[in-house]
Amino acid sequence: MGTYDRRTVLSLLAAAPLGAAGPGLGERLAAAARRQLGVTRDYDASYRRIAYPNGDVLRSSGVCADVVVRAARDAWGVDLQRLIHEDMRRAFDAYPSRRAWGLVAPDPNIDHRRVLNLETYWTRRGALIERAPPKAWGDGFAQPCLAGDILTWRLNGKQPHMGVVVAGPRGVRLVHNIGSGVQEQPLWMFKLHKPVAHYRWAPGQP
Repeated sequence: MGTYDRRTVLSLLAAAPLGAAGPGLGERLAAAARRQLGVTRDYDASYRRIAYPNGDVLRSSGVCADVVVRAARDAWGVDLQRLIHEDMRRAFDAYPSRRAWGLVAPDPNIDHRRVLNLETYWTRRGALIERAPPKAWGDGFAQPCLAGDILTWRLNGKQPHMGVVVAGPRGVRLVHNIGSGVQEQPLWMFKLHKPVAHYRWAPGQP
C-alpha cells in the first residue's frame, strides 16, 4: 500500500468539513483495517520497546489499538505514534497516563497503543461525534456510523476497547482485536459491553 504525502492528504481534506473523514478517507481507513484480517492472528498486550517514529510490534500480534494505528499508517501514511507523542509532550497532564499508569512523562513505546490515550487525542482534535449515554449498553450510539468511524467501549463495563467501522449505516460491522487476532463482527455482538465514544477522525485535523 502506497504512502500518501502531506500534499495529497491536504488536497483530500480540502473539500471535507472540519471533523469529517471526507469522501474516500473513511473508506480507505476501513479497507486498511480489513486487510489485517488473517494477518494479525494473536493478541499480545505486553510492553515492548519499539522504534520511533513508525514503530510497531510484529503484525502477527497486537492489541485493539494497533488495528487503528496500523490502518492509519497504511491508508493515509499517518503515524499516530508520533502524533500522540508530540501532543503528550505539549500537554501531558491532559492525558490519563499519570493517574492511570503512574507515568511522569510520555512513552512512545506504549502511549499510542492505549485506548484511553487515543480517546483523549481524538477528543482534543475535535473528532468526537458523540458520547454514549451513561446507562447505555451494546449499540448505544445515536449517530449513524460511517465506514472509517472509530467506536470505543469498556468490555464488561471495565476494559477499554475499540474498533473500526467497516460497513454502515444499516449493517454496521467492526474490525477489531478482542483477544484472538483481528476479526470482523457485527455491532450487535457488543451487546454485553458498555459503549463510550464515537469518533470520526481525519489526518490534518487541528
